[in-house]
Amino acid sequence: MNLFNKDTYAPLAERMRPQTIEEFVGQRHLLSKGKLLYSVFDQKKALSIILWGDPGTGKTTLARLIAHTCQMDSYFISAISAGVADVRKVIEKGRDNRSRGIQTLLFIDEIHRFNKAQQDAVLGAVESGDIVLIGATTENPSFSIISPLLSRTRVLRLYPLQEDDIRAIVTRALTHDQELSHKNISIPDEALDIISQLAMGDARRALNILEAAVFLKGEGQLNKEIVMEAYREQSIAYDKSGDKHYDTISAFIKSLRGSDPNAAIYYLARMLVAGEEPEFIARRMVIFASEDIGNAYPLALTVATSGMLAVKNIGLPECEIILAHMATFLASCPKSNASYMALLNAKEVVQQGIHEIPLYLRNAPTKLMQQFGYAQGYKYPHEYPGHFVDEQYLPDAIKELIFYTPSLEGNEKNIRERLKKLWPKKYKENNH
Repeated sequence: MNLFNKDTYAPLAERMRPQTIEEFVGQRHLLSKGKLLYSVFDQKKALSIILWGDPGTGKTTLARLIAHTCQMDSYFISAISAGVADVRKVIEKGRDNRSRGIQTLLFIDEIHRFNKAQQDAVLGAVESGDIVLIGATTENPSFSIISPLLSRTRVLRLYPLQEDDIRAIVTRALTHDQELSHKNISIPDEALDIISQLAMGDARRALNILEAAVFLKGEGQLNKEIVMEAYREQSIAYDKSGDKHYDTISAFIKSLRGSDPNAAIYYLARMLVAGEEPEFIARRMVIFASEDIGNAYPLALTVATSGMLAVKNIGLPECEIILAHMATFLASCPKSNASYMALLNAKEVVQQGIHEIPLYLRNAPTKLMQQFGYAQGYKYPHEYPGHFVDEQYLPDAIKELIFYTPSLEGNEKNIRERLKKLWPKKYKENNH
């Protein structure tokens, strides 16, 4: 069976799928001499691998090229539509092929969509060599592929293509595609650069934009306006349960922490355009207000909590305005994680062992407890000048420890000065 038969009416991205490894563009870190994939093509011998990368980075194409180069009996299925029965049929064929000295390739696209039982079904065949497995996934295999299968395969990371790679792919399509090469189509550098940027490292996206632009223009030069119109309907790559989800919210929170409201708004916009749940974003900002702003600007938690309530009650699309308000405010606030670090420091000490609470700090609801000295000698701060009394509140064994170290940011600077005044022995300058 020829894996590279092309249908005249197939999409441009399919028509331009590389037929040889020499035509493949990108992923040099995997295909340079001395690397695993280089050896696969050089020795014409396949190994079981997991190809992990964003859409349009070449996962399926590499699998097809490996099958072709190694002259394997190949079966390509998708985890979206296939099940264990389909996998077992291939394994049976692989067992028969192996007895005749033929390698069998099972390619499972979106393998992360298989559940544990479905992934278990291929373990024995991979280990025995009845099949060579190539799985393709856009999800982090550490979370989406079972450990026994990971131990029997090699995970190869594919990265988004460089803009130069995209330019080369688009230019080649105009000159080599059986349909486009017969049209009077040209593309200036400006339009080519725009496609390479809009593609975001996805070769398929770039070719889809090109194909739509040619359809709109018919013939002639593809200018900036045509390219932008062709791009307008392209969806933004985002998976609310996958890496794009976690990567984007991570970048958003880090931009807030870095006090960059412009970057924060950009990542907020990406999430909203991609359909992220507004309440999820609001909840993360409430956590951020305590973890990263804290006492540097205590009002931040109030604003964030009010914002979350407003987002929940208002709903889309107007709640986006509230999210923007929250994001720009929180990004612009002074920052301190001192409260959060104080908790972590205290938990670390607690986990090392529990120390006795001083008797005078204990509760004494009964006469028996009072006889044992509970609550005796407690000094009530409000009975002293400034509503403060120099007292030991920590257990004896850890009485000198300092968990909370206020920063010099915002309101926390005032807190720091007050604590230095109240506890001069603890809060010395060299302790900060």
